[in-house]
Amino acid sequence: MTPQIALDVSPLSTLVGNSPAMKQVHRLVSRMGKSRFPVLILGETGTGKEIVARAIHNMEGRGPFVVVDCSSLVGQLMESELFGYAKGAFTGAVNQKLGLLDAANGGTAFFDEIGELPLELQMKLLRVLQEKEFRAVGGLTQRSSNFRVIAATNRDLLGEVEAKRFRQDLYYRLNVMRLRLTPLRERKDDIPPLIAHFLQRYGNDHKVTDEVMDSLIAYDWPGNVRELEHTVQRMVAMNSGPWITVAELPSTVMNRSFERQIENRHSGSSGMSSSSAPKGIMPLAEIEKKAILDALDYTKGDRTVAAAMLGIGRTTLYRKLKEYGL
Repeated sequence: MTPQIALDVSPLSTLVGNSPAMKQVHRLVSRMGKSRFPVLILGETGTGKEIVARAIHNMEGRGPFVVVDCSSLVGQLMESELFGYAKGAFTGAVNQKLGLLDAANGGTAFFDEIGELPLELQMKLLRVLQEKEFRAVGGLTQRSSNFRVIAATNRDLLGEVEAKRFRQDLYYRLNVMRLRLTPLRERKDDIPPLIAHFLQRYGNDHKVTDEVMDSLIAYDWPGNVRELEHTVQRMVAMNSGPWITVAELPSTVMNRSFERQIENRHSGSSGMSSSSAPKGIMPLAEIEKKAILDALDYTKGDRTVAAAMLGIGRTTLYRKLKEYGL
């Protein structure tokens, strides 16, 4: 059954979970929220890095919280988004435009996936962090903006520094206070309260059966909390309630559940024949094929994201697609 959660309006209430790892995150967020030093948040995709950054910002609630998505913009477009541009700076610049760093003045600039930032922009960002000044694209005068910087990445930034893909001086400038988020597979105690949280947000008095809860806990969640959230949304959408049953589980979760059952049978009775398997059990190859199709359907054909959700590499996914003639 789904545990009940109490309502809480504090910044820490957005950080759901009671595992030792999450309690440590709570302590660090409380401490980091009382200062204005730069923070570097490390963690796999989907672990909730932006939620943690917002919680740090909201501990004091100073000024705006501006998100800079370093993975979505490149080149001059990214530069004009960051610093703004002057009227007439390029074709189409009919008016002056303020940038994201202008918008962050007095608050926090959150650089999501900072490891994706091109080297030339890393150098310009470093100067902004040092001098608190910058010049708009095509502009002649310096502008100032006083903001706190919080950066996040799923990359090994120190490895990127060694590979000369990330500036060492910028790394040390950002790495004043550091927080690492543990993947969901290593803090499974947090899965039940997270499910309760998402059911409260998206459901209509929905509950999950014990069998569904066991299956969700057994799954490794390669997409972490984000994947769990989308899974709960999908199950709620497919079920009018109140009880969500195994029929609403995604094939990826069911696949792991079946594998676990087979492992338990083998460990308990290695001589069990295939004819004694419960009715309705599908061959693993068919389950795998269905899981791949469901993942590709869910990601609208994005093979990189589908591979991550399935917990396999892109090369393996391509090989499976060819193997099954998909």
